[in-house]
Amino acid sequence: MNVIRITVTIFLCLFIVGCSTVTETEVSPKVGLLLPHNIDDQGWNTKGYEGLLKIHASLNVDVFYKEEINSKEKAELAVAEFVDSGVNLIFGHGQLFAPFFMDLKDKYPNIHFITFNADVHGDNITSLHFEGYSMGFFAGMLASEMSEANTVGVLAAFPWQPEVDGFIDGALYQNSNVEVKVEYVSSWVDIEKALNLYNQMVTDGVDVFYPAGDGYHVAIIEEVKKHGLYVIGFVGDHSDLGQSTVLTSTIQHVDDLYELVTSKFLKGELGTGNKYYDFAEGVITLGNYSPEVPLELQNKIDTAINTYIETGKLPNE
Repeated sequence: MNVIRITVTIFLCLFIVGCSTVTETEVSPKVGLLLPHNIDDQGWNTKGYEGLLKIHASLNVDVFYKEEINSKEKAELAVAEFVDSGVNLIFGHGQLFAPFFMDLKDKYPNIHFITFNADVHGDNITSLHFEGYSMGFFAGMLASEMSEANTVGVLAAFPWQPEVDGFIDGALYQNSNVEVKVEYVSSWVDIEKALNLYNQMVTDGVDVFYPAGDGYHVAIIEEVKKHGLYVIGFVGDHSDLGQSTVLTSTIQHVDDLYELVTSKFLKGELGTGNKYYDFAEGVITLGNYSPEVPLELQNKIDTAINTYIETGKLPNE
């Protein structure tokens, strides 16, 4: 099976490179990563894989991963295989894994489970939360100011994403007369549906887009480029897809967060429950601005971000 082949390959490669003990006073873990989709989506799953590689490179620990783990049955089997391999820190890369891990944590009390953007509790489970609201807020500020049609749009995967409300509030803060259109794909990876919704939004007059879904965002950016409109990248820095098209990107530095969390685990400092990370921790930033964005607007948004980092207050607070 493809997943098993890839897992074995990465283990053999890392074994050949060699793994050193961290220190005599720290535990020496083996880290496992479960991904809901494949690693080449140029978005969330790619970020998780990059985080795993960073853990190995900077902390010198054995790492394993499995792709396409998107059901409880697959997760249970993958966790059991990780445990057999001596893994004691398991990342489930997404909210999907939270209920699976909540069911499994008591069965494996010596494993520390990590998931994302979910409410968890227990002695051996932690959920990492990116503060998506603030990320969306600054994207909304930029989008509304750059819209010639006075109509902007967020094409999100699910209604629960905090960056959606953030985008709406940021857009309206910057321009109270802007119209914000919101559509939901109800999937991270349904490119066909995302493109259909995008085309409808173009018909409705949207000229600046925020595709808040890491499985279809690149396809949307390519379509925006064809139409000569503007877009704000999501999760990764997408300026390389067109500097005149991508105004900036809201970047989640997943690799840095993986390194930070694993380092805390090594030192026995990783707490349980829900942990929140934002611009102040350096795990969320904006990417480079497009030359299309006026310098005055760049400075205004950068100043707002710096104030938020220093005070914890957004411009509308």
